[in-house]
Amino acid sequence: MKKILLSFVAILFCFSLMAQNSVNLKMNLEKNKVYRFSAVSEQTIIQTVNGNQQTIESKTNNAVSLKMVDATADFIVTEVHFDTLITNTNSMGKMVNMSSVNEGNIKSTETADVMSYIMNRLSKNALYIKMDFSGKVLEIVNSKMLSAVIMKDTSSITLTGPIGSGVKSQIKNLISDNTLKTMIEMFTNYLPGKQVSTGDNWNVTINTNSGGMALQIITGYHLDGVNGDAANITAESNIKAAENAAPMVAGGATITYDDIKGLSKSTMVIDTRTGLLVEDKAKTHIAGNLGVSAPGLSMQIPMDINGTSKVIALQ
Repeated sequence: MKKILLSFVAILFCFSLMAQNSVNLKMNLEKNKVYRFSAVSEQTIIQTVNGNQQTIESKTNNAVSLKMVDATADFIVTEVHFDTLITNTNSMGKMVNMSSVNEGNIKSTETADVMSYIMNRLSKNALYIKMDFSGKVLEIVNSKMLSAVIMKDTSSITLTGPIGSGVKSQIKNLISDNTLKTMIEMFTNYLPGKQVSTGDNWNVTINTNSGGMALQIITGYHLDGVNGDAANITAESNIKAAENAAPMVAGGATITYDDIKGLSKSTMVIDTRTGLLVEDKAKTHIAGNLGVSAPGLSMQIPMDINGTSKVIALQ
């Protein structure tokens, strides 16, 4: 009898261990509760133009908040706010600081003032999204409305020539549906949306626009283990130019980037109760050649990018 009882206890213990090693990783947000996150990234770009090395350093500091307002069997409806958007750039000694905290000035002759105005407007408008249970954004319901409101303001821009054209292009890219989806998915799109066990793998593919470049990012995730309400995950992303990616156009020059490739590695902690990030630390390296062509000009610009990023949940 004792042997039978001990065997039964041992079986229960084994089932308990199995349960700890298996977890349902999907979005499970509490209705009307606000979840806030901070994302900080630093990036150093080294490019060589006509034998001259140029270094550009940038740092971004963004904060976002999410609130689920409704749910169906297939998706959840979430209100998203970009609470803070800050970008500081040092381009060979020239500092440019753009921040949504400042009201900016759309009519200014300074690019930073114009972009700060746009970022400020973006931070004051909520986005309403449909998101599946893996964290992928299916639709930004009011994307076109928001884009139309902000792009209307660009008629007041006084900057002219290549600079004015470049700023308008930058604004259009920033508030595009694809860019906004990518900005949101930085905080959400990493889950398998199903039950997984320690040692399991899954992939997520994101097509994004970064600095005017259409990139495809394929990330492989690995569940290292589960400790209480925390799932520990390692991830590795392969970055490359999207197939048939359209070239960039800047200052009358056409810029191709088919040669661009990169790798990012990160460690993540996920709250298994909500499916949201607790912390995500990543290091990224991207390298390749930009092909620049213009009337009477054709050249290759070698480029090397190193970056780090960290996303944390705010209490």
